[in-house]
Amino acid sequence: MSDFEDKSTLDSSKQQESKGFNLGGALGVSTGTEALEPVEKAENFGGTVIRLIKYLKPQFLQLLLMILLAAVGAWFLIWVPDIMKKVTNALVESLQFFVDISPTGNNRLYNYIAPVLWTCASLYVLNALFQFASGLIAASMSQRVVRRMRTDVKNKFDKVALAYFDATPTGEILSRVTNDIEMVSITLQESINQIISGVMTVIGVFIMMLRIDWLLSVIALVSLPILLIVSRFIIKRSQVEFARQQNRIGELNGHIEEMYTGHAVIKLYNREAESINTYEQINKELKKATRKSQFLAGIILPSIKFINNLAYVFICVIGGFRAGDGRITIGDIQALLQYTRNFAQPIEQVSNIANTIQTAMAAAERVFQVFDLDEMTSEINLLSNVAAIEGQVEIENLAFSYDKSKQLITNLSLHVNAGESIAIVGPTGAGKTTLVNLLMRFYDIDAGAIYIDGVNTSEYTRDALRSLYGMVLQDTWLFNGTVADNIAYGNEGASRDEIEVAAKKAYAHTFIEGMESGYDTMLNEDASNISQGQKQLLTIARAILKDPKIIILDEATSSVDTRTEKYIQSAMLAMMEGKTSFVIAHRLSTIKSAALILVMNHGDVVEQGNHDTLMKRKGFYYELYQSQFAGVTDANQNDEKAERSDFKQT
Repeated sequence: MSDFEDKSTLDSSKQQESKGFNLGGALGVSTGTEALEPVEKAENFGGTVIRLIKYLKPQFLQLLLMILLAAVGAWFLIWVPDIMKKVTNALVESLQFFVDISPTGNNRLYNYIAPVLWTCASLYVLNALFQFASGLIAASMSQRVVRRMRTDVKNKFDKVALAYFDATPTGEILSRVTNDIEMVSITLQESINQIISGVMTVIGVFIMMLRIDWLLSVIALVSLPILLIVSRFIIKRSQVEFARQQNRIGELNGHIEEMYTGHAVIKLYNREAESINTYEQINKELKKATRKSQFLAGIILPSIKFINNLAYVFICVIGGFRAGDGRITIGDIQALLQYTRNFAQPIEQVSNIANTIQTAMAAAERVFQVFDLDEMTSEINLLSNVAAIEGQVEIENLAFSYDKSKQLITNLSLHVNAGESIAIVGPTGAGKTTLVNLLMRFYDIDAGAIYIDGVNTSEYTRDALRSLYGMVLQDTWLFNGTVADNIAYGNEGASRDEIEVAAKKAYAHTFIEGMESGYDTMLNEDASNISQGQKQLLTIARAILKDPKIIILDEATSSVDTRTEKYIQSAMLAMMEGKTSFVIAHRLSTIKSAALILVMNHGDVVEQGNHDTLMKRKGFYYELYQSQFAGVTDANQNDEKAERSDFKQT
């Protein structure tokens, strides 16, 4: 039973509408984000690019070397047409004057052309080597950046309040850590090299064209702003679709993860068709966004080629007239045409990777939004020594709500002496689980204070505070590892003997010994190779081994059978002896054995006392008891007491 239902309205309040294209963001003006929102498009494209560049600062030397190699490699390629025009001019002259250029003919002309061709070939080889080297550096740099980004995201999630994880689907979180970061990696590795080479090529080609003929250079230059305008016009509209595509991928991952983990329940209630329909709907939206984005990206290249072909025509026509006037040579026209092609090629390359860049910027923005999440309060100069704590708990005028517009706990006060056992009962949504979450500072309270041994819990570090607690929840959690490792999870230094003693106290030793490798048996993912009841026994053994000062049991025996529960009750009573304990349970035996019962309703303690006292009052607890436990006869209760007595004797 969980009170997280009280937070159900959070999801809708967290989901905000897309704000449309951010012109200021496109110009590099950052607006900052305080909460994580689903990205419908890269709202701050320019700001995200700037932020990504700043993130590359630790790899500045690698980036500088990569830029240098890519630039030099581009210049090698740029020189080739200027050299090749000499061959063209020589061949034109030989044709005009019927000169034989073979080795047996005009050897002087052959000796002139051959070194030029070898020089061009050498420049092509150097260009390939420099581009290869810059590519290797780009790959190394991207992997370093992505590794650091994953580490930073993980560290950030460690500092984010639990409320974020409750309100955000697991698949959405995984998508940001895996898909989005991987998309950034691909872009850093493949796209930066092309962009740098492209910029160097445009600058170098324009300089070389000016050296040949200023008029034809201007004609080629005029095509550049037209290309940029057309590209920007299309890319601006494709931004929305690429970001929507990335967002739909996150939704799809979340749905698949949710359906897979709950596939047994889905089959039980025959909801396969509904699950498939939801999947198909999300997939259809993803298909639509992908189709639109790919269509917009696909029309960029044909548009650029059309403009380039027009520039080719003008250069050929006007260049022919100027060659006829003797102002330029045929070789100059050939070089200009080659330079015009080189001039447009970088823009074509950027257009080809436009979809990758757009998707990567949307992905990077989603990752940076994680970095912008609010963190838990700082723990500098807080107490960390809890060795002397006995376990007295006092709550004064506590107020808390998941949704600030809907108060859950308004004014709760409570005093629990060290070593007392407190049972917490109440209907669903009363605030029972919320109370124990506040005790462990999974959430920060809105008002009031919680004291342990007279010291405000906010004065302790979270790690120190949580080291006081041992917790057994209704939903078990075991990791992929041995049985012994899972039991020792809260006490890593425990010996094998201590682990076995804890397992015996939890009545888990017998079934563990019956497993193939005993305590060294590997539990697979989700511990699906043992039963739900056995999982619960292992988590109880884990809590026993930790030997905490304060124990929290949240429906701890809900997954075990009645006979096993009686053994567990005995183990838990022994574990709780002399320790402060908070027990959330509806089982009669657990509630009746508690020294104090807190009855919660609508976030407040409405009654408190032991079982007999509360029954005599005939208030809310009496009504709850009658509705839930009236079917248990006195004979049943006596049998339970007798059996517990027998277990203690054995």
